[in-house]
Amino acid sequence: MAKIQCMIIGSGNIGTDLMIKIRDTSEKLAVAAVIGVDAESEGLAMAAKSGFATSCKGIEGAQEFTEWDDIRIVFDATSARAHRHHDVICRAAGKQMIDLTPAAIGPYCVPVINMHEHLDKPNVNMVTCGGQATIPIVYAVTRVADSVPYAEIVASVSSQSAGPGTRANIDEFTQTTARGLEKVGGAKYGKAIIVLNPAEPPMIMRDTVYTLSFNAKEKQIEESIHAMLADIQKYVPGYRLKQDVQFETVGIDKPLAIPGYGKAIGLKTTVFLEIEGAGHFLPKYSGNLDIMTSAALATGERIAEFKYGVVA
Repeated sequence: MAKIQCMIIGSGNIGTDLMIKIRDTSEKLAVAAVIGVDAESEGLAMAAKSGFATSCKGIEGAQEFTEWDDIRIVFDATSARAHRHHDVICRAAGKQMIDLTPAAIGPYCVPVINMHEHLDKPNVNMVTCGGQATIPIVYAVTRVADSVPYAEIVASVSSQSAGPGTRANIDEFTQTTARGLEKVGGAKYGKAIIVLNPAEPPMIMRDTVYTLSFNAKEKQIEESIHAMLADIQKYVPGYRLKQDVQFETVGIDKPLAIPGYGKAIGLKTTVFLEIEGAGHFLPKYSGNLDIMTSAALATGERIAEFKYGVVA
């Protein structure tokens, strides 16, 4: 069966990396078109060189393509604000949307946790780079504990891997990631922080995940986390622990005082992650972008199987 035709909206870092991933690695998807708003962007130039239809007129320009009717899946790698406009047009045309912005019009999708629940949805949201990296760890704790009343993540990325789209969506990043920790990760209350680090040479993406849980043994949590790592590494090989999982029992005599939540006790778990990119387009230190495009590709391929019966 022929590959499913796709379009990428956004010719920046994320869109270009996704284009190369689909072009060079996918057995189920094919890039038909790439659109943007900057006629001089490197991404549009690379897309044109690869033989894909291109336009710098945005979604309106895409509707002029002869390929428009054949496009089944649209990946949006622009901004939360722009995605709302794109969704209206693409949904009316019956096209599947995979949203790589923090707009969160559709349900949050983290492939290793809940992708199977949303294969029939017209729009799925890939949360954020920090969400894709950290929500699975929170879920790994949640699935072996009676409850996880609190989860907090700190995502540290190189400032060089944070383009204008990322910088324009900082507020949406923190809000969407925090809600993802709750809705998908299973925490009762979630908090997210992003740090853009200007260090030279650029640092590889690192994430710290804190959870506070009840009625789970340390061994259970550690085994669950390692199982989750193995699942994620199937599509993000550079996803790994930076050091061993750490535990601390927080008793009623010295409860944690968590701003916005209050006093809390339980088993505190701390996980230090490092995410190295595959280097398809961006430097390997841009693991924050690579995990987003890898998750989006995995989701697109699974939707191609479910909706269109594509088998590699």
